Amino acid sequence: MDDCPLVVVQRLAPELKTGSVSGPRFAFRRYSKVGAFRRADNRRVFAALNGIESFWLYRSPMLGGGFRSRALAVFLLLLMLTHLGVGSTHAGDSSNIRNSCWASGRISENVITIALAAERWSCDDRKFSIDSERVLLRFDLRPGDSPPRYFLSRRSALEAVHLLAIDQDGAVRQASVSAAALPSSMAGGYFKAPLPVVTDATRQVVVAIDLPSHRMTLERAYLAPVDVAVDSIDDMQLLTFVAGLAGMLAMLLIFNAAFYRILREPFVLWHSALTLSLLMTIMTSSSLSVVFFDPPAMTLSWMTTLLFGMTVASGAMFTYSFIEPGLMHPGLRRLLPYCAASALFLSAFHAAFPFVARPIQSTAYTGAFAPILIIFILSMVDALRRGSRAAKFQAVGYTPMIAVGLIRLVTGVVPWFDSIDATLAFYAGCLFEALFTTLGVADRFVTMKRERDRARIEADLLERLSETDPLTGLLNRRAIEGQFAQLRADGFATLAVIDLDHFKSINDVNGHAVGDAVLKAVANAFQTGPDVRAYRLGGEEFVLLLRGNDAATLAERRRQAIPVIVASTVPGLERPVTASMGVADTFGDEGFEKLYERADKLLYEAKSAGRNRTRSTIKAETDLEIIVKEQAFAN
Repeated sequence: MDDCPLVVVQRLAPELKTGSVSGPRFAFRRYSKVGAFRRADNRRVFAALNGIESFWLYRSPMLGGGFRSRALAVFLLLLMLTHLGVGSTHAGDSSNIRNSCWASGRISENVITIALAAERWSCDDRKFSIDSERVLLRFDLRPGDSPPRYFLSRRSALEAVHLLAIDQDGAVRQASVSAAALPSSMAGGYFKAPLPVVTDATRQVVVAIDLPSHRMTLERAYLAPVDVAVDSIDDMQLLTFVAGLAGMLAMLLIFNAAFYRILREPFVLWHSALTLSLLMTIMTSSSLSVVFFDPPAMTLSWMTTLLFGMTVASGAMFTYSFIEPGLMHPGLRRLLPYCAASALFLSAFHAAFPFVARPIQSTAYTGAFAPILIIFILSMVDALRRGSRAAKFQAVGYTPMIAVGLIRLVTGVVPWFDSIDATLAFYAGCLFEALFTTLGVADRFVTMKRERDRARIEADLLERLSETDPLTGLLNRRAIEGQFAQLRADGFATLAVIDLDHFKSINDVNGHAVGDAVLKAVANAFQTGPDVRAYRLGGEEFVLLLRGNDAATLAERRRQAIPVIVASTVPGLERPVTASMGVADTFGDEGFEKLYERADKLLYEAKSAGRNRTRSTIKAETDLEIIVKEQAFAN
């Protein structure tokens, strides 16, 4: 850990706070002398500290300790970012060779002429520039180095790669590869180009890149004796992890498909789009695409650019549709679709026209995502402040991805840093995003299901209340009309219409309270059961729906029970309460209205014949006949 910049953070923090160290660059010089930094780190840290030194030296005394704390925070952040700014795992292999010098020129110039001109090379300044049409990298080979066979670097748009092998005696072997012919490397996100024959006499390898579009292609370049050691344990572990992550994302797509069949909510579709774009990004940015498809490097380059825009766009739209209504500022919510459209446009333009304003396009492209990132962060903070439950899952899931975005943004725009794509952090971010946003979707599913179940219960209750007579507790006309078809299918084929005789006089003589008590007693007399359904149509009119061969008898028994039940329940009445009844059977597929009309006519006949009687199209058995039948059945 002695060569780790974070050790210096621990050593410098107390002294910077107390002022015993005069400034960051002084601290750097002091601790670099005792080996706190690796030699390779010295140039990066020193260049980074140049900028903050101006703040430290020229700060106003009026600002006091608060400014010192902020400057200290910036200083520590720079050190941490420098610590993160390491090359790829493969580039750091001991058998790989990093470039030592670089030069630039025009495409019209001869590559060999530039390579052999010593005055054109810059070996002290490691800050690469892509302002020129052609950039050359020189790799010095030492005796004992494993002869390299490949040139590898990060994928980005370019026109061609020219490779020179220069021997000790000045002999030069040359090869050129067009951008379209560059194969993909098993090192995820890299392309490779076969070198000319490298022998023990070769002392330099020079690689010329025409129209490079990103500094990372220069910063991450290296030579290697093999593409990637496919039998390496570390490489296999990483490949296994990435394959497992891709499989998990594929399973989440199936998970979302099942959810959408139930929810039919837009956020499920946007989460599927986000998951799919992450899955495809992992495929194109890792060696999985090479294992399964082996597409050209430049194809993967523009696909990765487009997929990045799709990921940002689908993430913005997922947030737009997923955060609960009223729990995000309307202005921020309206901005999210514009952020999605902007991300798609920026990525499509960058992929289709990489050489327009080539020296600055990559930096401008990266910087253009800063407003999108800011709006997204503000949206999440606002939703959390308003108590959004969905935002809590998103905040946890998106934090690593936002951190990756900030690292790429800062290192891609600030000239002090080498560009960092934070690939491993991106994979970890995908894992967090997939896990926690899916948990958020599942939580929303449970919440919405609970709300829908509650709404269904309330609707059923309201429906039941709307179909129930509040006085007697019997079902009403609306209920029988809604249930008649099903009850008819269940065998209820007999309808009895019952009307109390002279009920108005009961109300007039005894009052409405007694009249209500009589109606309740009548409802009790109907004794509903598996074969009998009772309804109150209104006033003193009731309906029985019955099934079975003895339906008419069951109806008659209940009509005759009315005087007895009422007399025992409502004492003090001047005369017995009787009822008239009309009974009819259904014909064919006859509906309720037709059946009721026929039974009501029979009721009218019973009333006209003197009341307290029944008129029916069915002959009801007398009690004596029923007893005789029961005895015969028993014998």
